[in-house]
Amino acid sequence: MHDTLQYLFRYKAWANDELLTTLARFGAVRRLTITRLAIKALSHTYVVDRIFAAHMRREAHAYTSANLSEMPTLKDLSADIRKSDQEYVDYVSTLDRVQLAERIDFAFADGAPGRMSREEMLMHVINHGTGHRGQVSAVMLLNAVAPAKDGFTTYLHEAEASARGRTVARG
Repeated sequence: MHDTLQYLFRYKAWANDELLTTLARFGAVRRLTITRLAIKALSHTYVVDRIFAAHMRREAHAYTSANLSEMPTLKDLSADIRKSDQEYVDYVSTLDRVQLAERIDFAFADGAPGRMSREEMLMHVINHGTGHRGQVSAVMLLNAVAPAKDGFTTYLHEAEASARGRTVARG
């Protein structure tokens, strides 16, 4: 599972980067319609990522909600997400099976008690982010805008093109 988690967190960083890059290219009209929802969804994902990063390290965090009261700019949010994603990539590479299986008690942002293994928390972070990227992609499609390419198979064939017998031309 450890190799799978490393793949999934590298994929998460790539998929987020693809989406953030696509959003940054939008014109003003599309930006108003799509980017507002994207910032709301992605800032929520970012907050949840940071909350679970703190839980896994048994550290306190300052969040009292899984949503921000004030929305960041796309530029600031993009920088925060990219930094957080890299921290997860680095963190996952340091974990062994015992650490992954360790159950940790914590409190959810609403105060409810929780208990999960690090591996379960990591899988939640992956699935939660995938769901919200899909939400943003659906809004893009509803507004006749092609969403970012974010499929795991696309990632594998771009990240490991030579190992998969492909050359990738990006434009």
